[in-house]
Amino acid sequence: MKTFRFALIGCGRIAKKHYEAIAAMPNASVAAVCDIVPERARSVGEKLGVPWYTDYHEMLEKETVDIVNILTPSGLHAEHTIDVVTRYGKEIVCEKPMALRLPDADRMIRACDAKRVHLFVVKQNRYNLPVQKLREALDAGRFGRIALGTVRVRWSRDQRYYDQDAWRGTWAMDGGVVVNQASHHIDLLLWMLGEPVSVMAKSATYFSKIEVDDTALAIVTFRSGALGLIEATTATRPDDLEGSLSVLGERGSVVIGGFAVNRMDTWRFIDERPEESAAVVKEFSEMPPNVYGYGHQRFLEHVVDCLEHGKHALIDGIEGRKTIELFNAIYESVETGREVALHFEPRLGRKP
Repeated sequence: MKTFRFALIGCGRIAKKHYEAIAAMPNASVAAVCDIVPERARSVGEKLGVPWYTDYHEMLEKETVDIVNILTPSGLHAEHTIDVVTRYGKEIVCEKPMALRLPDADRMIRACDAKRVHLFVVKQNRYNLPVQKLREALDAGRFGRIALGTVRVRWSRDQRYYDQDAWRGTWAMDGGVVVNQASHHIDLLLWMLGEPVSVMAKSATYFSKIEVDDTALAIVTFRSGALGLIEATTATRPDDLEGSLSVLGERGSVVIGGFAVNRMDTWRFIDERPEESAAVVKEFSEMPPNVYGYGHQRFLEHVVDCLEHGKHALIDGIEGRKTIELFNAIYESVETGREVALHFEPRLGRKP
């Protein structure tokens, strides 16, 4: 069995989820790590017992690597992905969001296509057990016509969070609450409800001294006629409250709650099935220790499975792009005060 060798570019907050997931797989290993902050690179490298670098070019020239994980600030994802693919032709795992601007996402997709490599975009919440059960019910047609889908991200990020790194809370490198904190939840809304055709949004900054917003609301109209509501904030105090998803249809309603879209709160259908007792539905829930959940493990296992067996990726560049287009439209609406149609060309929205 082939062992897939991963290299991590970026040793910040999210890197731990990646190297722990890789370590748990029998056919994967971390070959090397890199960060421009020497202390971070050294700390992770020594912890894992692998070479560490402050220059990813040096790392990729010296080490044998199959897959490169882009874990740098969001505003650098496109630059680093395109550079790594163009120069070294490596398979890419890119943390969310894959880019901040739609043209950058398109350039990433084109670069990977040109080199015939995969672009896997990290959307680990798709692998949450209750989310998988919801998707199964949708695919089985149990909801009938969908009326409403909602996501709520009510998390707490105080000034200390934004002060950890200079890039946090900036338009150029981080993006607002919709981009950073709600990216996964918007992906889930799109995965469940399909193609959006327009959005109307408002946002504001309340409790932190940052460039970006800490609170946003958006109403999305979907091609099917369903409506979607996105509520995102980092202004919850004193702690994280929820990261939730709900889908309401003519024949049933499902609400997934918890702070990481991890707990099945409501599972009700007109066509009730004997095997779906309250006790069984409770088994659809998970209790992860933090907002990241358990999905990174399942996501990276999927990456390796796709590469080993030639399978199609669940979340490739095209899927990742859908989220980018919607949050670009959301900020276009915030700036113009108008409903914005998808697909559109950004003119007045925030641009790095």
